[in-house]
Amino acid sequence: MDIDAASDEDVFEDARDRVERPMWRLFTEYGRGQRGAFLVGLVSSVFARMLDLLPPLLLALAIDAVIQGESGYSLLFVPQGLIPDETTGQLWLTAGLIAASFAGGAIFHYSRNWGWNKFAQHVQHAVRTDTYETMQRLNMDFFADKQTGEMMSVLSNDVNRLEKFLNDGLNSSSRLVIMVVGIATYLFYMNWQLALVALLPVPIIAVFTKRFIETIQPKYADVRSSVGRLNSRLENNLSGIQIIKTANTETYESDRVEDSSQEYLDANWDAIETRITFFPGLRLVSGLGFVVTFVVGGLMVIGEAPAALSVALSPGEFVAFIIYTQRFVWPMAQFGQIINMYQRAYASAERVFGLMETPGRLAEADDAPPLSVTEGAVEYDDVTFGYDDDPVVEDVDFEVEGGDTVALVGPTGAGKSTVLKLLLRMYDVDEGAVRIDGQDLRDVQIPSIRQAIGYVSQETFLFYGTVRENIAYGTFDATDEEIRAAAEAAEAHQFVENLPDGYDTMVGERGVKLSGGQRQRIAIARAMLKDPEILVLDEATSDVDTETEMLIQRSLDELTSERTTFAIAHRLSTVKDADTILVLEDGRVVERGTHAELLASEGLYANLWAVQAGEIDELPEEFVQRAIQRRARTDADD
Repeated sequence: MDIDAASDEDVFEDARDRVERPMWRLFTEYGRGQRGAFLVGLVSSVFARMLDLLPPLLLALAIDAVIQGESGYSLLFVPQGLIPDETTGQLWLTAGLIAASFAGGAIFHYSRNWGWNKFAQHVQHAVRTDTYETMQRLNMDFFADKQTGEMMSVLSNDVNRLEKFLNDGLNSSSRLVIMVVGIATYLFYMNWQLALVALLPVPIIAVFTKRFIETIQPKYADVRSSVGRLNSRLENNLSGIQIIKTANTETYESDRVEDSSQEYLDANWDAIETRITFFPGLRLVSGLGFVVTFVVGGLMVIGEAPAALSVALSPGEFVAFIIYTQRFVWPMAQFGQIINMYQRAYASAERVFGLMETPGRLAEADDAPPLSVTEGAVEYDDVTFGYDDDPVVEDVDFEVEGGDTVALVGPTGAGKSTVLKLLLRMYDVDEGAVRIDGQDLRDVQIPSIRQAIGYVSQETFLFYGTVRENIAYGTFDATDEEIRAAAEAAEAHQFVENLPDGYDTMVGERGVKLSGGQRQRIAIARAMLKDPEILVLDEATSDVDTETEMLIQRSLDELTSERTTFAIAHRLSTVKDADTILVLEDGRVVERGTHAELLASEGLYANLWAVQAGEIDELPEEFVQRAIQRRARTDADD
């Protein structure tokens, strides 16, 4: 399946629209468990920033009292008896206090960074694991219209964006608030009139910031959407690299990647242009405020200020004022960057929580009992199911006694795999019921259903890891002897032993280092090791040669002899010995019986058997025409 990654559609747009106050949820739902780290970061930030602001105040005191001798030497909260009388002692005391403020600031800066990083990292971990947990519990409808790259974008890029805001954003926010409040307090403490002059840019900056937020928010949402589509295109192409090479379509795919990357570039550059225009404008306003403060303060020191500015200003206070004003400019300029990080995080939080609130999880009652398999009897009671509005299977009704083998055959697109996915409760039926030993699958715990059923798909998937790990997947406590026995039963042991490292050989992502037949035998060994009560074989020997199929079929006969087994097969010879054969066409069971009975009825099964026997010239014209129509419908659906 190929979904154009350059599409303008955001597959998470509906999910984002459902989310309310995503950042509030981030703090209340995930920050609650890290309150200690948050408080350490916050309290340490207060002390660290206040200590950062202490040296200019001490410098002003030293200039006025020690160097120029224009005022007495006094420190707030320090008894006068503890202050030296001579100027040299006062100078050394000032130097010591400045050094102590730097040392204390270093300690608090360390604990500040520790607190914010611990808070951010643990929240990031919790959000990512919860998002993945939610994602993997959604039913298969959710994955039908999304690509791996789009979901990886949420789990990786968006979650990382939240961590960046929780760390850098909160750190910068606390710095901004503390520095602005602290500096404003010091400024008003020294000279309230000049302080008002220094704070004149604040309302202008507030207006600038409001306009920035309104402009940048939708642009960042577009960026997050476009990066998800770009990831999907890249993931899609890397997964299909063999097809690209054999079809000689490298240029075509390079153009498509370029188009997707261009879309991301355009969206990102649009946001960048807004951001890079805002930040210099913010610095310009702050810088003009600094110039005005310098001019007015200078006039006050030399005694030429307007009469309205009547509060005296000493040279030391003027120096401190200039230093504080300069420090005031930088956090105010950072305010835009904080808003920028917040908007990025907000867009990402919408996608994360939108995914978490995606409907489609299969319902399971809190007090649902586990499935109890005694005989392994299976019943389909007038089952109808469709992925959208049109039913894929309709009025499917049959019963299977425990231990029997049932084969499902029919043309491509007849609904065979869908019927068995309902048995695994990958989906819930629209009408009717599926029961195992009389228990409706909707009334029992979902994990217990899948624990009782072994499933071998026609699309064999192996995880990145060793052969041993792939065979034992789902039966993690299996011994080496049990793993080997399962491999021998699946006719896999011999080729595994010939691999470079035997059972410890790394098979690569999706098992690309193994042939299709080898991967399928590994998957069959996995099912054998599980030793399930019910076995589902969905084209389990589709990727093997005739000789290997004979060997695997011999093992499968032993595996299925005492358990309920469902087998889907296009190669009818592999299921001719089944206890019952169900023939499906257009989602309905049109024939049922044994191999001999179905051949004698001269219906659809008999015609399919004739096709595989090479008796094409003897097929009725009606069957050929129906095959053409079915093929056309299947191609249209694909």
